[in-house]
Amino acid sequence: MSLETPDKQPVKGPASYFPSIEKTYGQPIAHWLALIEGKRGSKHMEIVNWLKDEFKLGHGHANALVAYALAKDG
Repeated sequence: MSLETPDKQPVKGPASYFPSIEKTYGQPIAHWLALIEGKRGSKHMEIVNWLKDEFKLGHGHANALVAYALAKDG
C-alpha cells in the first residue's frame, strides 16, 4: 500500500513509515506522537533510544516518528 498526499503525490520522508509502524505495533500514529510530545525538550536521539528501550520499536520506526514530531514542532 502506498500513501498519497491529497494532490496524489506519494508520501515521502518520515511519514512514509507510518502504515508500517501502525501495522507492526498496533497503535495509531497519534499515540506515538502524544508520547513523544511528553518528551519535549529532549534531544532527538534521546527520544529515539527511549522509544526503542521502552516500547521495543525498531530504530528506523523510532527515528521516523521523532523526526516527524520534531519537524512538526518547527
